[in-house]
Amino acid sequence: MASDNEGAIEAWNTVLFDKFVRFRRIVTDGFAEHGARPLRERPYAAGASVLDVGCGFGDTTLVIAEQVGPLGRATGVDCGEGFIRLAESETRALEQARPKYFVADVQHADLRGPYDHAFARFGTMFFASPVAALRNVHRSLRPGGELTMVVWRRREDNPWVYEAERAVRSIVPVVDPESSAQVHCGPGPFSMAGADLVSDVMQAAQFGDVSLTRTDCDICVGTNADEAVEFAMELGPAGEIIRLAGAEGERLRPHVASALRRLFEQYERADGSIWAASSSWTVRGRRSR
Repeated sequence: MASDNEGAIEAWNTVLFDKFVRFRRIVTDGFAEHGARPLRERPYAAGASVLDVGCGFGDTTLVIAEQVGPLGRATGVDCGEGFIRLAESETRALEQARPKYFVADVQHADLRGPYDHAFARFGTMFFASPVAALRNVHRSLRPGGELTMVVWRRREDNPWVYEAERAVRSIVPVVDPESSAQVHCGPGPFSMAGADLVSDVMQAAQFGDVSLTRTDCDICVGTNADEAVEFAMELGPAGEIIRLAGAEGERLRPHVASALRRLFEQYERADGSIWAASSSWTVRGRRSR
């Protein structure tokens, strides 16, 4: 079945997968608190069935599997075949609380429900049609089932990415992703940053009892300034600007690196690691029928 997520899916299976593997420690350990907090504050009950949407490397799926135990069901789904293969290989040796994984475009595929809950840590911001995707998640839940999703709040409250993007935009010509022949991740990480917008999307997807809770914490974006610069130049909006600019982006890469180094050095801690403020929403909604 053709999907309007086709370009984004190609990106997650190629260039973005390679970059996420390279910077896996940052995107899992560095961002962990945003997903860990809702799982810690409202853990899933033993025996529950939970779908982890956009599970990536499966680290949150493993936490969920430990919570629901051997009588429960933790299932991770992602459009990236590489992520799923890696997650499956790393959990193959587990004897208890072993999650299951499958590859699918959540926007329209059969999600193999019903589930008691669905969870997503930064896994729902990239759909071409977010209402359609969340309606599909809604259909996969039992009546009374709840979706909990973590999404980034506005750029200005995430200076580790916003200030890096501004620095790159001041140097590199910005290419509209839709006019570029290169694949890209879709709407982008801040597509659900607005409280009113995400509430409207949830309600349009037929979720009730919608609530948003803000999480603010410092996150580590590099063990040192060099790693933080490399991370910013490869992933996120700053990295996308460079990549989509093609040869011109590569020509200007040294200038970008110098600007980013000056930026990140202001966030350096005593041990040399780079920590910056970050902010997300934990969004919850329930299927009433």
